[in-house]
Amino acid sequence: YLPPEFTATRPGPSRSTLTYIEGWKIRNLANKLFGFDGWSSDITDITVDFMDVDHEGKVSVGVSVVLRITLKNGSHREDIGYGSCDNLKNKAGSLEKAKKEAVTDGMKRTLKSFGNLLGNCLSDKNFCKYLSTQRVDKAGL
Repeated sequence: YLPPEFTATRPGPSRSTLTYIEGWKIRNLANKLFGFDGWSSDITDITVDFMDVDHEGKVSVGVSVVLRITLKNGSHREDIGYGSCDNLKNKAGSLEKAKKEAVTDGMKRTLKSFGNLLGNCLSDKNFCKYLSTQRVDKAGL
């Protein structure tokens, strides 16, 4: 299972708490497990789902990606990622933020398919409840 020091929490809907792993942490973990040159990621599809500009010129964007992770041995997994950005002043900045968010989300979702150590266990509510009882010193990360 994913060690508690790799997890973070944030408020969720209806006063719930969501447990997740940050993008940079899961990249570090994948590098430790597979080796820095033992895996790669590729965006196989990217779609701008919507782009709205309001009467004040503020831009909101939604982007979806399909991301593939391939291991050195040739095995691979694919999943989707989604990113959005609301009310920025320009299209370029909105697209950049939404694309980066979508790629990070796709990477985390795809790595989850390689097992519990890469975050699949975060879908288990009992495991997340257990994590909430653990005190962790995150200074070494």
